Amino acid sequence: MTDMMQKKGAIRLTTRSILVQTLCVPCACHCRYCLLSWDGKPVGAEMERAAAFTSRLRAWAEEARPGVPVSFSFGYSMEMPDPAATLGLLRTLGSPQSEFLQCDGMAMRDEAACAALCGTLRSEGVKSLNFTLYGLEAAHDRFAGRPGDFQLILRMMRAAKAAGLRVSAGIALTGESAPEADALIRILDGTGACDHVRLFVPHEEGRGALLSGIRFGDDDIRHLSDRALSLIDRTVYRAERDWLRDGFTPEDSRMLLISLRRDNIDRYEAIGPGAVIDEVESLDEAYYAAFPAPEELGRRYGDPAGARWYSQRDLKRHYRQLYARDAGLTVYDVTDERFSGSRRYQKT
Repeated sequence: MTDMMQKKGAIRLTTRSILVQTLCVPCACHCRYCLLSWDGKPVGAEMERAAAFTSRLRAWAEEARPGVPVSFSFGYSMEMPDPAATLGLLRTLGSPQSEFLQCDGMAMRDEAACAALCGTLRSEGVKSLNFTLYGLEAAHDRFAGRPGDFQLILRMMRAAKAAGLRVSAGIALTGESAPEADALIRILDGTGACDHVRLFVPHEEGRGALLSGIRFGDDDIRHLSDRALSLIDRTVYRAERDWLRDGFTPEDSRMLLISLRRDNIDRYEAIGPGAVIDEVESLDEAYYAAFPAPEELGRRYGDPAGARWYSQRDLKRHYRQLYARDAGLTVYDVTDERFSGSRRYQKT
């Protein structure tokens, strides 16, 4: 089932990669738009058990799916009780986290502790750290659900730069954060520690639906300088009307997400990697077959004058959610990243 002809078109769909994850590490934040709807209770299988299953799946894929890479990741945060041991494990499993860490929701640390951690990360082969900000200090801490989080990020950035790591930051762009974006960019510039900044429009997955009322739109552009606007990837984030006018990009590829959870690890181990992959591919196909084509959904639910900004993936999902509501449709949601599922995209 690696390749299949979609029922609603002649696009050949190919499974191009497999990502195994376990959400076994607590996050210290409670972000207002958390993709994974973090509620303080980790759902992932124990790290070593998840790693052992991933090793089996990697061996299976070498024979059954040659050319399809298998990697491993963990969450909800990148907090590691023993960074050296964990990073060594990640390297053996082909994990991108062995070189790149998303450092949101980490434990509170003073400057000395930040420096010690970043030194260890550098010595263990980590190359880049990324951080997410939601506005200036008061707004960010409120959005992240933790006092002091903004200052922790700045401390970690400075420590990472001093350790020789590359540092990047993403600023979540909403109607609330847009007026603060330029001041925030100036603060990041002033640290001398941030190598790259991007502005992104949050999606509606997880708790992202709660941000619908403050979704960034054309009216908010007036708050942004030319510099801030240049940090938005306009090929990814556009007004709804622009997507509807120019049409959606066909998706010919997918990444499978195998989420190893406390409530599925026993069964996954029993049936084995091949059966798990077949099952998740079938879930992907059943999900997309349950909905009309994106173009039809756009005609039904789209606003030709819509000024709110989305990524293409997010807007398609938005329309599918509306259709499911109106049709009374209940279907396993392969886009919910707490569970096993998939990501479809166009190969470039």
